[in-house]
Amino acid sequence: MTDHKEFLISPKALRKKTIIAFAVFFIMIIAVVLAWKWLQRQPEEQGALKPLRKVLNYNESFFGNFFSHNHLAKTFPLNAAVKNVRVNGSEGMSDDFDPATWKLHLVRSSGDTQLITLDEIKALPKTEIIFDFKCIEGWSQVTHWGGVTFADFAKKYGLSNETSKKYAGLITPDKGYYVGIDMASMLHPQTILCYEMNGKPLPLNNGYPLRLIIPVKYGIKHLKRIGSLFFSNERPPDYWYEQGYDYYSGL
Repeated sequence: MTDHKEFLISPKALRKKTIIAFAVFFIMIIAVVLAWKWLQRQPEEQGALKPLRKVLNYNESFFGNFFSHNHLAKTFPLNAAVKNVRVNGSEGMSDDFDPATWKLHLVRSSGDTQLITLDEIKALPKTEIIFDFKCIEGWSQVTHWGGVTFADFAKKYGLSNETSKKYAGLITPDKGYYVGIDMASMLHPQTILCYEMNGKPLPLNNGYPLRLIIPVKYGIKHLKRIGSLFFSNERPPDYWYEQGYDYYSGL
């Protein structure tokens, strides 16, 4: 048999431990309150309090160092894709848009813009992807998309100089929505300039005639209805970054 020793705590020692525990608890509460008040006094930087923005920028730098084209989003069989695809936001989707006049504005540099039709884009090799589209609001859906990989598009239009820059910027035709994408993610093999959803042309509310699908990012980066595409070594403006969200928004 194993001997079990019992340790008895005197009432005095128990009271002492209880007092210490409550003291530590209240000190922690006070520290949290003071830290919260200090945080609220800090200036804003790009929509977020400065200390929080520093943390977000650090996260981008850290995770960007480990990004790889071998980091692929999980794909699914066709029968896993939902039929009713949820619309993640309507920013940049103005009602006065005329699809018949649309052309992609490919901005190589200031004063050098090439206009590209949807038919020209559809003439490139088609790529389809079925993946779990994740929204930063917390919901996700397995969805089916078709288009041309940005890497193939860049090769076709001779964008080697442009893609040597750090970022790509995309803007809706009405300029109401805009994103900045790090070039490594833009050139990822699963990133597509998308013109189909569930094997059919994109609905207007999901970005017709052309949108970005970038499975390694949250939905806020999947800009609907691309009007202009440009390149920069500086971070392009980003709609939700200006509202205090993470610029990188990677998965």
